[in-house]
Amino acid sequence: MILPSHERFDFSPLPKRPDYAWPGGKRLAMYLALNVETFGFGMEFGPVFGSAMPMPDHRNWSWREYGNRVGIWRLLELLDELELPAAHLANSYLYDTHPAVIEAIRKRKDEFVGHGRTNSEKPAGRPEDDERTLIAEATEAIANNEGRAPGGWMTPLMMPSKVTLDLLKEAGYRYVLDWPCDDQPFWMRTRSGPLLNIPYPLETNDYGVTLTFHHDAVQFMDTAVRQFEEMIEQSERAPLVFAISLHTMIFGQPHRIRALRNGLRRILGHPKFDRVWLTRPGDIAAYCESLPAGIIPGS
Repeated sequence: MILPSHERFDFSPLPKRPDYAWPGGKRLAMYLALNVETFGFGMEFGPVFGSAMPMPDHRNWSWREYGNRVGIWRLLELLDELELPAAHLANSYLYDTHPAVIEAIRKRKDEFVGHGRTNSEKPAGRPEDDERTLIAEATEAIANNEGRAPGGWMTPLMMPSKVTLDLLKEAGYRYVLDWPCDDQPFWMRTRSGPLLNIPYPLETNDYGVTLTFHHDAVQFMDTAVRQFEEMIEQSERAPLVFAISLHTMIFGQPHRIRALRNGLRRILGHPKFDRVWLTRPGDIAAYCESLPAGIIPGS
């Protein structure tokens, strides 16, 4: 049997790669991602707290909507308190359903990352033309309202199709967050040229860890702190990317906010934090694009 391959990139063991540094000689790039999403009432897809109910499942829709009515405001307040930048993986229908949320993100001058139209639909399994339209509509909404198109994309539910990368490159995207298989950026092949993959976390992502593994907030943040502590040490040998990904309906809950604040303070107060480039994924992508060919895997 020939093992099937995606053919998007070649195997590249981390210890065999060229060394480089982030801006200012930093060794660990760190970013925070907020998943800011909107959901259609009675639509099938979306995170479920506990168990799904018969449609229209008002209980789980209400829990999701809590993130926009309450959760994100607490999270933004904490980011302001700690003076932290963020990237917002934003559904484009938010411009219609929750414009005040969009305005608050814009006010912080944070990065908008394309995240589909709504997390009530998934691109995987759609005809190619339908997915192309989905990407175009999501992109145009951000471009028309923010004055420029987003440079990065995260597929809703992290469920890309076989041609998502090709469609994103053709739509003008520079990077994706969909392939969490590395701690460094790497270039991927598409039918229209290279597209950069920026590391995005699974195990320091509150979605699966909280809803699937049932870790409480303190346990999640202890995990994030341990991840940071180990990566800041290992970054002495190779530049790495550390990220935390949060959802507004999950870590926007009061008891989790307290754990998040405490965990982030531990990270920010680490004695080696001066080696950290506190940034956003779009800035990571721009820096990788500036490096000579042969430095970033796949270049």
